[in-house]
Amino acid sequence: MASNFTAPIPVVGTVTSPFETEEGDAQNPQPPPSRKPLSLWPGMYHSPVTAALWETRSSIFETLLDPPLHAPPQTQLLTKTPSYSRTSILYNFSSDNILREQYRDPWNEVRIGKLLEDLDALAGTISVKHCSDDDTTTRPLLLVTASVDRMVLKKPISVNLDLEISGAVIWVGRSSIEVQLEVTQSTNESSNTSDSVALTADFIFVARDYKTNKAAPVNRLSPETEQEKLLFEEAEARNNLRKRKRGGERRDFKNGEVNRLEALLAEGRIFCDMPALADRESILLRHTCLENSLICQPQQRNIHGRIFGGFLMHRAFELAFSTAYAFAGMVPCFLEVDHVDFLRPVDVGDFLRFKSCVLFTQLENPEQPLINIEVVAHVTRPELRSSEVSNTFYFTFTVRPEAKATKNGFRIRNVVPATEEEARRILERMDAESLLLDKDETGQ
Repeated sequence: MASNFTAPIPVVGTVTSPFETEEGDAQNPQPPPSRKPLSLWPGMYHSPVTAALWETRSSIFETLLDPPLHAPPQTQLLTKTPSYSRTSILYNFSSDNILREQYRDPWNEVRIGKLLEDLDALAGTISVKHCSDDDTTTRPLLLVTASVDRMVLKKPISVNLDLEISGAVIWVGRSSIEVQLEVTQSTNESSNTSDSVALTADFIFVARDYKTNKAAPVNRLSPETEQEKLLFEEAEARNNLRKRKRGGERRDFKNGEVNRLEALLAEGRIFCDMPALADRESILLRHTCLENSLICQPQQRNIHGRIFGGFLMHRAFELAFSTAYAFAGMVPCFLEVDHVDFLRPVDVGDFLRFKSCVLFTQLENPEQPLINIEVVAHVTRPELRSSEVSNTFYFTFTVRPEAKATKNGFRIRNVVPATEEEARRILERMDAESLLLDKDETGQ
């Protein structure tokens, strides 16, 4: 199947929704009454990208806004190619002043938090497109973000140059879908395609039946090119690894790892028992923590009525950035998001608490010290006296070179745990980081 949308979808700057003042021409002064006003769609004002995507895909999304729950489910699975779902969006930063100001951060780069929202919105659009059967007599699937496998920033993203995000479905299972996205930005000096890739991300979605909320089968995927087949095989391997991880409980530490645990705790115990003798180059993990809270509002919901996954990532990133800033004492530079699981949905009206800490630092390379931040999102229900984890995010930052150059006596402290629980969390993340590094070096 060939995609109906091959050209990049242009994004325009918006101060207010362009659909609020939509007017017809002289012959037709009112918008068509048969179509739901786009200004009433959930989450419209959050991002110009969301507005552009939903306007372009209106025929697909209008069914999802009011799904026919009593209609029969899709019975015939289709076979689609990656090219069918491939979608691109284009930010005209070089010519659109309003758009540029909406995405500018204080350092004249693109706000990563807003970009996370856009990536989730685009990945959701791509997954919906792959799962659509173009049959209005069947009920559509409920698609939710299950996880973000990994997101890596390869170079700074300028807000003065045009930016493009493109992606497609690269793998499907029975009820799960993996979408791979690339953010590209070419410079005037280089026309090399590989040099233009600024960020890569893999999103995993799961399909549910709207009526029963049980897992539902999705359309098959038929990769055509050698590159598409390679991506499919790599995604299949990642999926098998995720299954093995889910199948095992939290691992027990072996003898050698117990020694690592004790070594981590040794300095923390000195901080607790003899603080005057503690290492001044270290700091307790608990003293790096920040927290914020919010009530989830209707404007933050996605097309399915739940809180938009991109909004959660945006808020988690902003807290992680602030935590790294307060810890380092200078402006941090984002590097990557490690695997993120969306453990439970977040609903409108939920009381959401984000808690962050510097989990550990890596100081082997003085030119690029690494600050690893953990952000845990809790859905808190005071009336039920309950608090459940909805998401755990792991962000890695370093320090901007220009910031280091202006600060004499620059140093990043070592973070130490005070409890066995904290020590276990640190070791598990250190081991996960080492595994990712090994994979990057071997190319597997």
